[in-house]
Amino acid sequence: MARRTRIIEGTWNCTSCDTKSIRARHKRCPQCNNPRELTGKESEFDFGGVDAASGKSLREGVTDAAALELAKAGEDWFCAFCGAATRGDTTRCKHCGAERTDDAKAAPRQAFDEPPPLPPPRPAKPKRKAPVLLALGSLFLCCLGSGVFGLWANKTHEFPGEVTGTAWKRTVVQERFTRVTKQGWRNELRAVTPRLPVDGTGEVAGVANIRDCVSIQRGTRRVPDGTERVCRTKSRKVACGSEEKCRRKDMGNGFMEEVCEDVTKYCRESYEDCQNETRYRREPVYADQCTYDTHEWKPLTRREASGTDDAPRWPELAVGAADRLRREETYTVRLRYEDDGAHEHVLEPEDERTFLVWKKGQGARLTVTNLGTVEKVVPL
Repeated sequence: MARRTRIIEGTWNCTSCDTKSIRARHKRCPQCNNPRELTGKESEFDFGGVDAASGKSLREGVTDAAALELAKAGEDWFCAFCGAATRGDTTRCKHCGAERTDDAKAAPRQAFDEPPPLPPPRPAKPKRKAPVLLALGSLFLCCLGSGVFGLWANKTHEFPGEVTGTAWKRTVVQERFTRVTKQGWRNELRAVTPRLPVDGTGEVAGVANIRDCVSIQRGTRRVPDGTERVCRTKSRKVACGSEEKCRRKDMGNGFMEEVCEDVTKYCRESYEDCQNETRYRREPVYADQCTYDTHEWKPLTRREASGTDDAPRWPELAVGAADRLRREETYTVRLRYEDDGAHEHVLEPEDERTFLVWKKGQGARLTVTNLGTVEKVVPL
């Protein structure tokens, strides 16, 4: 790849007389004769714009021999005695005559490989702020109100209460191990001898008398059904000629070196990716469904007992050796408490032990939120 090198000359601004765009070859301002110094912005050079695609400078390259010689003289140094800029291949300051010492300074070089800073945004036209401020204010008040409401709603108070009554309900269901007829898939059925329960336990449902098997559709399955040509549009990166790319280097004396070369350019192209793919279809799957005999617990007799303000009891129900009893129970405790008026709360104890703690006329202490939710009840 061909390489092309150019020298680009920068410009600087005099801060003494405000002269603009002085070429870098001038170490003194042509207008006021003041030397270029490191202080202020006189050490900063403007090298002009660049092409966004290639990075090539939009300025013309230096062609005259005197400027090229000055560019090759090395980076400028600033006199430690008077602060004036002097070309790099001299040992004495051309402004005050002082010799170059170890404490002579150099201007910072620009890093051209870094993207240039974005220009400052243009000032926008003033807009009416009232709607925005109103919306922000409403949002703030909404959030503030939600937080305050949450704190208020969760605050609790304690109130004295009294049990106004209790109630209970108990149910006994007699279940019998009964033979039933069911249907199942033949491959899942295995003959098992049934066993009847003794005193309501030890039963085996069993699988017996498998019969009347019929082939019916049990489901479907996915099977190959030939091939088909399928094409998909894809994209890939391919070489599509060449393009110029340039790199720049600050030489430290108001000049920059630009190296440009032609590099391979890549583009995206679309193409069809076609290949044979298996086509599938769904076909029914058949299996034998059979009738068989087994056993289940089925409800036979149901007895209920209930009461208020007394001890709970189970209803009496006699069962045979092949039967069993299933028990159900529910309990409620009604309380009344004062909070600027009479309120009622209903407890539902889980079992007889926690239910028997409560008696009609007994005192209690209730913890209630501002929204009226009872969080805790303690008997007294």
